[in-house]
Amino acid sequence: MAFEYEYQHPALAADCVVFGFDGSELNVLLIKRGIEPFINCYALPGGFVHLDETIDECARRELYEETGLRDVFMEQLYTFGALNRDPRERVVSVAYYALVRSTDYAPEGGTDAAQAGWFKMNQLPPLAFDHLEILKTAHQRLKNQIRYRPVGFELLDLKFTMTQLQTLYEAVLAKKFDRRNFSSKILKTGVLDVLDEKVQNTAYRAPRLLSFNRPKYQELTEKGFNFEI
Repeated sequence: MAFEYEYQHPALAADCVVFGFDGSELNVLLIKRGIEPFINCYALPGGFVHLDETIDECARRELYEETGLRDVFMEQLYTFGALNRDPRERVVSVAYYALVRSTDYAPEGGTDAAQAGWFKMNQLPPLAFDHLEILKTAHQRLKNQIRYRPVGFELLDLKFTMTQLQTLYEAVLAKKFDRRNFSSKILKTGVLDVLDEKVQNTAYRAPRLLSFNRPKYQELTEKGFNFEI
């Protein structure tokens, strides 16, 4: 028999902040809502948790159903529970943030999302619900983490140049780095492999390609290594 609670309890939802990097700028994935409330307004992908799934499963399901994205780096961000954050009913949302290379994914709207697409972080449309607050929280988390964890490599191709890596850090942190100092500092971490490959079809001196050595990073971390840029 179903148990009936004496008191009302809130609905539970999951929302996803998906950051992408197009090689020059930081982008975020948004959907255009196809249903009320806030029909035709932009929002983060997300929805209500089903009774037969975990919150993590809900986040990944909603992201796939509303945008077509799957199998991306994702971690839990924060829980948002303001009293009037949803005009329909009392809703608590567990937010997640994910990192992808935006040029690798062509999102397509689905279920209650009329459209899905990438937007530049400095050119955002008005967002539904409290999704701007959620997005700002995720952006701050990314800025904090990219300096102390190698999460930025999730936004790059498996092979990249030092210039591309520096451009990524500058886009996320909204600051400029000295080229020589940045290169020296990142190479001293010991988590990058300098490959015997160079960029092809360039009119200038071809830069050498790099790759992130994840096993090396994990090995160093177990020995007390701290990644810091």
